[in-house]
Amino acid sequence: MILTYLTLLGLSSFVFAQEKVYQEENLFFETDTEKQIWDSDQKDPLKLFTAVKADEVRPEKWEALVQELDEKRLKTKKDLNFLRVLFQKSHQNLLKSYVQHSTFNEMLKEGKFDCVSGSATLGMLLDRYKFDYDIVETDYHVFILVRLDGKNIILESTLPIGGMITSPSEVQAYLDSYAPVEFAQLGSLTQRLGNSTIDFSDHAIFRKVSLVELAGLQYYNDAITHFNSQKFGLASKQLSKALLLYDSERIKNLRELAIEQAYKVYGYDVK
Repeated sequence: MILTYLTLLGLSSFVFAQEKVYQEENLFFETDTEKQIWDSDQKDPLKLFTAVKADEVRPEKWEALVQELDEKRLKTKKDLNFLRVLFQKSHQNLLKSYVQHSTFNEMLKEGKFDCVSGSATLGMLLDRYKFDYDIVETDYHVFILVRLDGKNIILESTLPIGGMITSPSEVQAYLDSYAPVEFAQLGSLTQRLGNSTIDFSDHAIFRKVSLVELAGLQYYNDAITHFNSQKFGLASKQLSKALLLYDSERIKNLRELAIEQAYKVYGYDVK
């Protein structure tokens, strides 16, 4: 299994990219809260994940989970045991109802989540407790691969029961099911990430993404919602923010398509 790695965005390059986009175009923000997050000096992933649909951000449940896990970490010596606790408590407290294309804020408010918001939750917690892990982007799904004691462990956020896969043969079978095929192309630009059902057609994408890039994919998902509703101008604006967070071909291509469709519908350039 060969994992294609993208260069992770460092804080300095992220800030530089943000300044560049601000100079090139005026970013559109749906709420004042979203604008405040983007204008903030603290470019941390948690804030970025709460930026989409940021009319009402409720961090209380997140803070309560972190506090509970901090206490569990002090009492749990074995990393594997704590990883199980982290996975279970995340579902008990936040990841309660799998609904495709739910945002991180919907998860905080209502417990609705998908593979993007679920993997974001697990990824930020793994970061906090210093686990060695990758967030893996595939054509239409996102999951987490943890390396612990020389072994790979899969965290499939969309499966509360059975989603922590530790058996080497089952881990390999899971990875093989998403293995990319040479020269395969992404089937659709307008299908969102969030489907936990394995698609057995040829896969084109299998790569590591950072938490910041994953936040970009949340914007990408939101843009597709607008695109499929023929709100091409709004889709292109969401994709501008997505591209700032994640320099991805799929985001670039959909943004170009949204701008093209907007011109056909509105008769002027929405750039």
